[in-house]
Formats: sequence, C-alpha cells, structure tokens
Amino acid sequence: MRILALLLFLLCYSTHAQNDILAKEYFNKGEFDKALVSYKKLYQNNKNNKNYLLKLVKTYQQLKQYKEAETLLHSKLNTPNNNGAYLVELGYNYELQKDTINSKLNYSKALSTIDTNPNMAYTVGRAFENYSLLDKAIATYEKAMTLKPGLNFNMQLARIYGEQGNIEKMFNSYINFGEKNKAYISNIKRSISEFISESDTNENNSILRKILLKKIQLEPNLLWNDMLSWLFIQQKDYNKAFTQEKAIYKRELESISRIQELALITKKQKQNEISKKIFQFIIDHSQEVDDRLGAYYYLLQIETEEATEKEYKSIQEKYLMLFKDQGKNLATLDLQIAYGHFLAFYIKNTNEAIAFLKESLKLELPKFKVAKVKLELGDILVLEEKFNEALIYYTQIQRSLKNSTISQEARFKVAKTSYYKGDFKWAESQLKILKASTTQLTANDALDLKLLIADNRQEDSLQVNLKKYAKADLLAFQNRREESIRILNSILDTDKTAVIIPQALMKQAQLFKEKQDYESARKNYERLIEDYKESILVDDAIYYLAEIYAQSLAQPEKAKLLYEKIIFDHADSIYFVDSRKKYRALRGDAIN
Repeated sequence: MRILALLLFLLCYSTHAQNDILAKEYFNKGEFDKALVSYKKLYQNNKNNKNYLLKLVKTYQQLKQYKEAETLLHSKLNTPNNNGAYLVELGYNYELQKDTINSKLNYSKALSTIDTNPNMAYTVGRAFENYSLLDKAIATYEKAMTLKPGLNFNMQLARIYGEQGNIEKMFNSYINFGEKNKAYISNIKRSISEFISESDTNENNSILRKILLKKIQLEPNLLWNDMLSWLFIQQKDYNKAFTQEKAIYKRELESISRIQELALITKKQKQNEISKKIFQFIIDHSQEVDDRLGAYYYLLQIETEEATEKEYKSIQEKYLMLFKDQGKNLATLDLQIAYGHFLAFYIKNTNEAIAFLKESLKLELPKFKVAKVKLELGDILVLEEKFNEALIYYTQIQRSLKNSTISQEARFKVAKTSYYKGDFKWAESQLKILKASTTQLTANDALDLKLLIADNRQEDSLQVNLKKYAKADLLAFQNRREESIRILNSILDTDKTAVIIPQALMKQAQLFKEKQDYESARKNYERLIEDYKESILVDDAIYYLAEIYAQSLAQPEKAKLLYEKIIFDHADSIYFVDSRKKYRALRGDAIN
C-alpha cells in the first residue's frame, strides 16, 4: 500500500508540474484564454498558493476581465496576513480601468495595514515596487521602520533611491544598513560600485566621500574608515587609502593583513612610490617575521625594477644583510630564489646564481618548495642556453608534483624551452596537453604559443621566420632587448604577407614599451591594426594602443575612441569589460 501511495503521489506531482509549465508557456506566448483555463485548475487545486492566485489575476487582466480579478482579490482580503499586498493588487486592478479614485483608496488602505502589522511591510513594499509605485514603496518601508525600529529596510530603500537617481539617499541607506549588518558590507560595496567611477572629481564619488567623512566626525567607527579606504582604492588614490588603513591598524593591530593587501594592489598597479612606503610600514610595524620577510621580498623587487646597473651592488648588499640577519632557511626561501634570479638576470653572474640555489636545495624543504627552486634553476639555465640541463629540472618538477599548478607551469616551460631550441614538433605536443590546463593563465599562454607554432609550421616548411622569432623571444627573455628588436626587424623587412608578421609587430611593440619608447610602440600597434585587420591579435593591439594613449602619451580622447572600438567591434574580446569601464571613466560617466 505504501509503495502504491508513493507512486500515486509522484504521478500527481508530475502532472501538477507539467500543468504549471504549460500554464506559464501559454501566458508567455500571449495565449491567455488557454492560460486562464490552466491557472484556474492550478488555483482550484491549491488555493493557498499565492503565485497561482496572482497569475490568475494577471491573466484576467490581460483578457480585460477586471471584475473577475476584483472578485478573486476580494475573496482574499479576509486573510489578515495578506491584506496589504492584495489591496495593492486591487488598487492596480482599478488603475488598469483608469478608476483613479478606487486605486488611490486601495493603495492608501494597503499602507494603513502597516499601522497594525509593521512586519507586513516587506510584502506590501514589494507589491508597490512591482508596479513601479516607488514613492509608495518608500513610504511603506519608512513607516514600518518608524513604528518598529528593529526592522531594517535600508537595502530596499537604497535600491529604490538608486532607481530614482537620488544618489545621496541611496548611499545613506546602504551605509545605514551596513552599520547594523556588517556581514553584508561586500554586497553593499558591490552595489555602490555601480554608481561611482575611477575619477575623484566624479559627483557621486564626492557625495559618498562627504557622507563617510561626516560619519567619521560624528561617530568614530572603523567601518567608515574601511568604506573610505575602499572608495580611495576605486579612485586609485592609494596615499589616502593608506591613511585610512593606518587609522584602522592603530585600533586593530591584527589588521596588518589589510595593509598587506593594499601594498600588493599598489604593486600590481605599478604605483611604486606608495608601494615602497606601505611595504616599509609593514617592516617597521609587524611583529610577525613572515610579514616582514614578505615585505622585504616585494620591496627588493620594486627597487630592482627601478635600479640602474650602478645601484645593483647596493641591492645585492641588502639581500646579503637579510640572509645574515635571518639566515638561509625555509622562512627566507622566497628571498633566496629572488636573490638567485637577481644574480643571474641582473648581475649576469649565472654561475654564482646556480651555486647559490643549489645550496638552497640542501635545506630540508617540502616538495613544493623544492619545485620552486628548481623552476628558477631551469630558468637560469635557459638564460645560459643550456637547454637540456634546464629540461631536466622542469621534468623533475612534473614527475614529483603531477597535476599541480607548478607542474603545469613546468610543462609549459618544457614546451617553451623546446621552442627556443627550434624543436617545434615536441613543443607543440606539450602545448596540446596544456590546452586543457586548469590554470587559466597557463592554458592561455599554451594556446597562444601553440597557434604561433602551428600557423607558421604550415606556412613555411623550413620555419625560417619561426626560428628567427623564437630567437628574438629568447633574447627578450634574456633581457637583451636591442638584439631582440633587431631580429624582429629582419622578419618585418621580409614578406609582408607572412603569417608571423602580426606576432612580430606585437612582440616588438611590447619591447618598445618596456624601453619606454612609446612612439615606436604606437607605430607598431597602428600598423598591426591597419594592415592586419583579420589577425587574432588586432583587439590586443587596439587595447594596448589605448593604454599607451591613456597612460603614457596623455591623449585620453584617442584612448577613448580605441576603447569604444573594442566595445562595438570586438564584443567577444577579453578586453571588453575593462575597455567599457575605462571608456565610461574617460567619458566621465556616473557608472550605473
């Protein structure tokens, strides 16, 4: 009997679900007569289902059967918990008949229900919102919060104020909600971000800044410092963000992680001066050795990027002083790897770098840390063009940490090293495997290199240009930019129809940019855009050219036109989202 009952229940449930789908389909197609029959049946079988009731009402309204809708709604007005929302529905039913007297009367009655039951404000307010009766929805939520201060409809109010364009009230509502519901701060920031831009002169940014500064003056709360710091980060005003983060740190010493996060943001944005200040602050104030060592690591990276050859000796001394103070152990391993890289790629002392890193391998290290050292050793051997020795280290990583991120990176380096050697067939076989890599960056790099090899192997059986390009690529890896640029010129001076020309233009433009020769980079990008419109690199060239105009050549109007070109002509580009954001910022939009 139990099995039979279960089967009957499942059969009824399945039939009911099918009828529900069918009714929706009829309604969506505009077949309202058929929808009416279906919704009548569904409602008859489940009179407590509010959705079926409202769908039946809407179907009546589509058929202009307003009296039937009115009768149905009146039948529900005796249900105390639902009076308010159904009164809104009834008011709207009168509005559809252009009976403004009765519509206003029922809307007023709906609002009055909050006097006796403030908890019903959400359903009444949402009913008003559904019909874009936003002022009435605001009145509903505000009335409920006045009658029962424990209720908090600030999120609903913020959303409505945003729709109305009342930015100041919207910001205040979001902030008031966040003050009592700190778990929602991330959601609030995400909502607010739609209404601000990267420009500190944007009106909405100014409104939010004034609200938060006033809050700090009236009632000190670290939440306001947090919000203000976040706003300054959106505006890329990192000095002011740092001021707020220091204020938070003074009251919550454990919040050093926030300052570390800001330091990494500024480093990624290449804001070196403020980056150095923040990392130095971490060194001076953190009680944790790991925090200080991490700050030293990034500080030395920035100093190395900025240094001239004459300053390398000073940087080397800083590394050696750190090892003297902190020792060569697991805690300083990242610094040891960085020092090995510095010795090889900047001091050009590869023998000392290899010897130093081999000493690091003698420490008791976990497998992952061993792999990091071997990865750097492999890179140094590639720098020396000792390709076979480099391949040994990369292969060891693959075998010891199968399927890990670092193993995939090592496999990519195997492919890249084979490509440098001119062994394109083996490189391509490794890249095919990496196309499915779980690490998106590795997968993208692998796909780009695979396409480069495959396209040019097919075009030129001797792979003359591909070998030249691989050599130029290797020279760029070795920081021998001028030599790399010359070889790329030799490719560009040959057959202008060669498949490899767009890649050569792009590679050379990147090298010019690294040299801060922005005019030469601009010419390359423009040639690629103009002469190779069908190239898969054309959206890259447009975006990079826009970046040069915006950041290096101080020509924002030209940058704006190029971002616009990405938006309208290359909607599938990976640069689409960034281009739209930067275009709007240059146009001075209040983003919404």
